Amino acid sequence: MTEPSLLLLIPAYNEEQRIEPVLRDYGLYFQEHYRGKFQLVVVLNGCRDNTLGAVQRVAAGFPFISALEFKEAIGKGGALIEGLKLAPLADLIGYVDADGASPPRAFHDLVKRTKDADGVIGSRWLRGAVLHEAQTRLRRFTSRCFHVIVEVLFWMHVKDTQCPCKVMRRAAVEKIHASLRIADLAFDVNLLVSLKRAGFSVLEVPTEWTDKMGSKVTSSLFRASITMFLSVVRLRLVYSPLYRWLRPLRPLEGWIYRKLRAPQPRSAGHLSPKSDTGIDSLD
Repeated sequence: MTEPSLLLLIPAYNEEQRIEPVLRDYGLYFQEHYRGKFQLVVVLNGCRDNTLGAVQRVAAGFPFISALEFKEAIGKGGALIEGLKLAPLADLIGYVDADGASPPRAFHDLVKRTKDADGVIGSRWLRGAVLHEAQTRLRRFTSRCFHVIVEVLFWMHVKDTQCPCKVMRRAAVEKIHASLRIADLAFDVNLLVSLKRAGFSVLEVPTEWTDKMGSKVTSSLFRASITMFLSVVRLRLVYSPLYRWLRPLRPLEGWIYRKLRAPQPRSAGHLSPKSDTGIDSLD
């Protein structure tokens, strides 16, 4: 039986040194184990190294792998917002990180569960999750603090909003895309809030995970944490009657994001990719 067409997005920022084996693993796995049409698109976010060259080397052997490049840094969330504009190309759209923390079979397991919900998200905090290498104690502590903040603000009852292993049905992505504005690492919260407010079902399932050395979050943990806190508070205010009265403060908001060297929340404008993607329809 043919499976649904599937589009996998991988946001990448200066991943030349480690993305190539990850792409080969995904390419080989889905070539062998997936019976539907599959395409993997790496969304390059202001890379200053040769990540594009690494992607192109792998793509030479796997024609379903391609790159979408943005010369300016638009943040991980910004890269995913742009990548999700490709949703009309497939029945299912998902994403994982470029470091290989989520192995191909873990992502495939989520895809298999999309018959049960509009969105399926991996969780490192549910019973049954397999953690080959857990995060550091500091990362786990900040993660749980962030979880409490998100739960207080939104009451979504999601144990792990930040696990970068998610897959959604095309109709859900197309419906909520206009509400995706958070360009930093709090993008996942923006995504889940949008799905739930639009009435789509979200299923959280235990996943397989290996924390990888060289995490960009760990190297700038304090700044990333402050940025994510600011973004989820901003997101809560967006859905508050108070939001329209706060518009005069937007220049201050922009100044704070610039001081944190963080991507500012996106507007409704469109950024054009800087390279030919070679992306074809999966239908």
